[in-house]
Amino acid sequence: MDITLLRQFIAAAEEPDFVRAATLLGVTRQKLSASIRTLEKQVGFPLFDRDAPATTLTEAGTALLKDARLELAASVALAKRTAPNTGGKAKASKGQGRAPAVKGQPRPGKKRQSR
Repeated sequence: MDITLLRQFIAAAEEPDFVRAATLLGVTRQKLSASIRTLEKQVGFPLFDRDAPATTLTEAGTALLKDARLELAASVALAKRTAPNTGGKAKASKGQGRAPAVKGQPRPGKKRQSR
């Protein structure tokens, strides 16, 4: 399953309403509802009780929530293990000039050019 859909489902299940869950995720409520409907089509069961006043999971939704948390944790762990090491030596700029503060001063370690 798509990790983004699972992340949105978990947020919607943990919050009391879809508006707050959408705000936490940084998406619109309509986008969150569409994602939940897509996930329900993939699973084949309704995940939320649409008639309840607050966000209420169905039995299938409760079962999927447990699996979704495990799958999300596994994908985060895998991403951490396979992430490239981005640390290292900083590269110097390849500019031709010098900074204005040192203009006119000889470069350290470089002898003056003779004529």
